[in-house]
Amino acid sequence: MQLEFIGPFQIVLGILARLWPVWLSLIVVVGVSLVYRKRLGLYGQLFDTGVGVAGVLICLFWLFTAIFASVVAPFDPLAQVPVMKDALPGAIVPDGGGIYLLGGDKLARDVFSRMIYGSQIVLVIAPAATLFAIMVGVTLGLPAGYYGGRVDSFLSFLANLVLAFPVILLFYLLVTPGIMDTPIPYGLAGVFFLFPIIFFAVLFYTRFKNRPDRLYLLLALTILIGGWVYVGLVFDRDPLGIISIDPNQLNIFVAVVFASSPGVFRIVRGLVMDIKTRDYIAAAQTRGETPWYIMLWEILPNARGPLIVDACLRIGYTTILLGTLGYFGLGLAPESPDWGTAIKDASRLLRSFIHPALPPTVALMSFVLGLNLLADALREQSLKD
Repeated sequence: MQLEFIGPFQIVLGILARLWPVWLSLIVVVGVSLVYRKRLGLYGQLFDTGVGVAGVLICLFWLFTAIFASVVAPFDPLAQVPVMKDALPGAIVPDGGGIYLLGGDKLARDVFSRMIYGSQIVLVIAPAATLFAIMVGVTLGLPAGYYGGRVDSFLSFLANLVLAFPVILLFYLLVTPGIMDTPIPYGLAGVFFLFPIIFFAVLFYTRFKNRPDRLYLLLALTILIGGWVYVGLVFDRDPLGIISIDPNQLNIFVAVVFASSPGVFRIVRGLVMDIKTRDYIAAAQTRGETPWYIMLWEILPNARGPLIVDACLRIGYTTILLGTLGYFGLGLAPESPDWGTAIKDASRLLRSFIHPALPPTVALMSFVLGLNLLADALREQSLKD
């Protein structure tokens, strides 16, 4: 069947029109941010530099794209229209079925829709896994840097042991089918997912131990909410059926936390060893504050700048890693619309059809670029502070 096509200008207009909820959200959020930037602390200061504005715009663009994916994407990412196999950009689906704005892939799926839905996978796994890695690294790095001695030696040895292993090979081992079928990923998840609960429980206890009414409430909420999320993620036993994670995503999640947390640990440990020599730490010790209070409420807030910068860079690194794993067919399901899998599927026919590979490649590059720009702007602002 002979396909009909729209022109390049109409393709661009069609893409811009499909992204209308993203543009509207950007206008509202950026407008409010500019008006109240003096009150928004570090986030508001990002709008003082061009690099910061560019980083914020790119990251917000992909965030809103992921949120409104079901509205923006014209087709289901797994839907196949046989006549649209390897269709060029702008191909019109017969019988008024819509337009493949960026063409079709080798399985006759809409490239534009798969790119849009792929952003959901990246923006769920990469930031969440990075956050958990930071939780693990902070929880272990604080006592290692503050106490020193045997505690530091033992934890540093474990961190160096993991860091000594090639990262790509480590990820490859953790997401291979042989490991996925064993209890190892769930055992590691059970350990890693405990750290946020422990962190917030200790955080609230050190702050409100002299105010039992508030302390008991916060501890109860921590255990209740944390336990609910923990049971849903680790055991897939959420009684409400809200919290769950695909086994393939869980493996990647665990692999990212396992490989990234030692690096966070070393950064936190170094920051603590430097900050604990400051005068205000000596003043807190003189007041009789407990070590964990000093670590969580005196040292950690003053280490937030480097940690935020590192978090942005790690999200970008994790995004690239997800793309690499998807390219090699590891981790996520083969039909997944994630950007790495899309690039892998398109690369096999790259000499004949280049258009299916370009959108996920540009998406991956632009998101990582936005995170790097955001990290550079945050680094500049943290140095000023």
